[in-house]
Amino acid sequence: MDSKKKTHPLHQIADSPTHKLLLKQWLKESDLVNRRSSSKQAQIDAVRIEITFLCSGFFVFHSLILLILFGSSSSHSCRRSWVPCVLSVASSMAMVWAIQYKIGRERHMVRVLEREIEDGMLLEKCVAELKKKGAEFDLLKEVDALRRAKSLRVDSKLGGDNNGGTSKFSFMDAVTVFFLAASCGVLVLTRTVVCR
Repeated sequence: MDSKKKTHPLHQIADSPTHKLLLKQWLKESDLVNRRSSSKQAQIDAVRIEITFLCSGFFVFHSLILLILFGSSSSHSCRRSWVPCVLSVASSMAMVWAIQYKIGRERHMVRVLEREIEDGMLLEKCVAELKKKGAEFDLLKEVDALRRAKSLRVDSKLGGDNNGGTSKFSFMDAVTVFFLAASCGVLVLTRTVVCR
């Protein structure tokens, strides 16, 4: 019975200081990667809330401006209609820029989170392999394979996914185009309301 316990891979790891140290290190690193992943997810959620707030603020701001202009417009104010139009365009462009900035930040954070998740999966695979093989786990070969897997992932990300450095048109780009079109619509409405 005692010989069966000694042949179990976890007992073999416990008897080998290098395997034991490697297992502890990988478990700590895996825990650290999981913590970073959850932190990044919380940051992404916060940025998405900020994007939603900016989008809502865009419509609330322009609705209030149009209501104020509609209530205070007179027949003589058409000559000065360029003032609210310029203010409307400037505020629209500032909000569109802020939304685009936050969208870019969210995209970057999502890519970082994806890398963290991939690192966590690689570590979990290595820990499972170490626990399965025990003392038969070849430290040099397996650790080198982990390094190669990480470097291959980086090489493939740099080479293949970007289509030569150009990015694809995404849903978030469509949101920006929508807000630019809405800004033009607000500009026309501002001119119409002031010169009615």
